[in-house]
Amino acid sequence: MLFYIDNHKHMALKKGKIPVHIGIILDGNRRWAKEHGRPTLEGHRQGLDNVKTIARYAFKKGVKIMTIFAFSTENWRRDKVEVAYLMKLFRIFIKREVAILARDGIKVKFFGRLADFDAGMRLDMKKAEKETRGGSKGQLNVCLSYGGRDEIVRAVRKIIKSGKSASEVSEELVEKNLDSVGVPDPDLIIRTSGEQRLSGFLPWQAVYSELYFAKKYWPAFGPHNLDIALRDYAKRQRRFGGN
Repeated sequence: MLFYIDNHKHMALKKGKIPVHIGIILDGNRRWAKEHGRPTLEGHRQGLDNVKTIARYAFKKGVKIMTIFAFSTENWRRDKVEVAYLMKLFRIFIKREVAILARDGIKVKFFGRLADFDAGMRLDMKKAEKETRGGSKGQLNVCLSYGGRDEIVRAVRKIIKSGKSASEVSEELVEKNLDSVGVPDPDLIIRTSGEQRLSGFLPWQAVYSELYFAKKYWPAFGPHNLDIALRDYAKRQRRFGGN
């Protein structure tokens, strides 16, 4: 039995009620920085640091897979200085954290239109996946240059390129060509900052996911806030159309 505690009440949460796979839309970095009188870039740095905190906490609680929406296909249209800083942060995260993640038994995968990145960063991502592929204590999927519609379009193109006929196309075949092949669909998707939409995050995979919208900006979303989301999830009765 695992116990999640806040300042108001105690609640036991059975292991069966812990989501296997959590998706998180990391929203509110820039607004957090503005509210705290800090540069926008500092918000992104704090947000990336928080990924490590929440991932480790989630895996410790029994979550097996965490998928984060870190950078969308639309984010390339942001200010060039901001985008360049984000690329620097991602590269530092990939290169410096891989050894720690591997030591902790965490497997890392990258989803998205990875061809958008330079050769050096693509090599770093491949190296990170290779060095952590034996991880058995959790899996962290990082969505970079990711768009849900783009993922589906890329999957369809792969199917066409493989020579499959229209009659051979099925849900199973599409799933085998998605970035998330082999990964179970998310049980719970969390979006921070108070926004209540998915913004293209895992549209194929999220059709039966439970949704939780937190008001906290991502840099301020701590373990206590994850506990609250897990308690909310545990109260729900999941239905998949058949009951």
